[in-house]
Amino acid sequence: MKDFIKHTFKTVQMAWFVPLLILYGLTNARSLIVADVQRWATLMSWANLSTQKSLLRLLAECPEFRNLYYYRVDRSNLAARLSMHVLKKFYPGCATLFIDRTCDIGPGLFLQHAFSTIIMADLGENCWINQQVTIGYRDKSSRPWIGDNVRITAGAKVIGGIKIGNNVTVGANAVVIKNVPDNCVVVGVPAYIVRRNGVKVREELA
Repeated sequence: MKDFIKHTFKTVQMAWFVPLLILYGLTNARSLIVADVQRWATLMSWANLSTQKSLLRLLAECPEFRNLYYYRVDRSNLAARLSMHVLKKFYPGCATLFIDRTCDIGPGLFLQHAFSTIIMADLGENCWINQQVTIGYRDKSSRPWIGDNVRITAGAKVIGGIKIGNNVTVGANAVVIKNVPDNCVVVGVPAYIVRRNGVKVREELA
């Protein structure tokens, strides 16, 4: 009985979010949305679901994904944007997650938990951002540029006009205010390198 109730609730929940698929039909950002959906579905082990079913399930179950979805639509064509502003009133995202629409964000961004998170930076492909993360400006014009396959974990701060290279992990609560080279793990306040190209090190950021 409990499983039946749970299944019925999920079915009703997903049905409620079907109108959000209108945006997918209208937008010219479908390829980016598909890349996002496929990455999320892979990380959440939803291999048996189609892209459309995964999209609907993400919209229904993950308010953080809704924020990303709205960001993609908001940077696309006018018809999709106008429809989004109406539907968003009925289907809000995560209230404490802010993604600045001026950011250039590559496909496959994964937002794990991501409450109390601010993203004001250009990001490459397949990045991963956790909760209570701040990525943004130091002054009016200098914001970070972040490469591909970068993971920024809980509580980290990435501030100013710096470059984070490809394949970088920023440890929990780290504060990064200097450039980080490719293939590194950084931790600490201020951040320093503890692993480079798979080898343990102890190096200051230049």
